[in-house]
Amino acid sequence: MSEYVTKETFEKMREELQRMKGIDRPAASRAIAEAREKGDLKENAEYDAAKEAQGMLEARIKQLEGIISTAKIVDPNSIDTSKVAVLTKVTITNLGTKKTITYQIVGEKEADLKAGKISASSPIGKGLLGKAIGEVAEVQAPTGIIRFKVEGISI
Repeated sequence: MSEYVTKETFEKMREELQRMKGIDRPAASRAIAEAREKGDLKENAEYDAAKEAQGMLEARIKQLEGIISTAKIVDPNSIDTSKVAVLTKVTITNLGTKKTITYQIVGEKEADLKAGKISASSPIGKGLLGKAIGEVAEVQAPTGIIRFKVEGISI
């Protein structure tokens, strides 16, 4: 599945990948070599920890490579604000509680609820995508269906 990201997030991911490949990977190899020199590998906790850290690093490198290879960079200037789409900010009112809140719809990599960014693949994100101002989105939640009215859409 493709990840929708901004140019800024894409560049951050590329920088992180380069750092991991150029700095972290050689450091992990050195840590394993140093631990190996300390004797019997069966009872060497340092060696086990270094191998585990290397495994996690390699898993993260593979994950980032996968995301970068399929990422779709979204240009904020090309977004149609007549309907809710990825990277739009949408102001919604919960029709049950009458609370109004604004979220930015983003890809999973950028989702951060505290910053008001929700994933397009989250239940609320999915429910809002494609809706126009005035339309009501019905979102299935564990407590039942929650209804949100779209009050505004912007960049």
